Amino acid sequence: MTTVSATLREAAHTLANLSDSPRLDAELLMADALGVSRSDLLLWHMDAAPPSGFTDHLNRRREQEPVAYIIGEAEFFGRVFAVKPGVLIPRADSETLIEEALERIIRGGSEARVLDMGTGSGALLLTLLAERPLWSGIAIDASETALAVARQNAASLDLEDRASVRAGDWTKAGWADDLGTFDLIVCNPPYVEEDAPLDRDVRDYEPASALFSGPEGLDDYRVLIPQLRKLMNREGVAILEIGATQADAVGQIAEKAGFRCSVRRDLANRPRVVSLS
Repeated sequence: MTTVSATLREAAHTLANLSDSPRLDAELLMADALGVSRSDLLLWHMDAAPPSGFTDHLNRRREQEPVAYIIGEAEFFGRVFAVKPGVLIPRADSETLIEEALERIIRGGSEARVLDMGTGSGALLLTLLAERPLWSGIAIDASETALAVARQNAASLDLEDRASVRAGDWTKAGWADDLGTFDLIVCNPPYVEEDAPLDRDVRDYEPASALFSGPEGLDDYRVLIPQLRKLMNREGVAILEIGATQADAVGQIAEKAGFRCSVRRDLANRPRVVSLS
């Protein structure tokens, strides 16, 4: 009998030229096909017969569809978030923004109001609220698909009472008229250059509206940064994710809009977020 263990070895070999983490991909796909967690897969199911659904999962991954879309979820900051096509997959790079936010807003034992602009799956706002039980906030997105997924994640994390998810598009007049002001604004805007070389699993599958922002990847920063001051409390801070080569350019946009700007690097020592105050 062919076992899960043997099938995983073969699948990892098949995916070796398509993924930076072929074994992990195979295990996540197998666990989903079995309807168990990855840890339970490794502990209890390695000698079982592989489920029929794994073949379809593997074939989809061979076409370079992201694992997160195949299994319908992604992990971020130690929590699991639902995702689906049309919603940007949360990435470990964005955990740098969470770390910066938690350090900049020191008042962990008191209330703070947070705005998440372009929320996608809701990962940024919901993570911050989960980490700080007295915080509350609003998540906006222009995509109805993203809004539905963010609401689903708010419900699954039992954060519906502190997280309001609503439609909003910072390129449209009047989008912020009824939002009020915030202690913290977070945003992972589109910042990829239109002609940037991307892996197929990103360019062909993830939503272009959440990725691309003009020839330099700066168009959204130019629109959103000048609008931030009116949304910030007196001692508020805005923290934006950036591309690894964009620190100087985004800093110049921010300084022109009257902000002081600092940069935080990620674990690979690349500029990853800017804080504006």
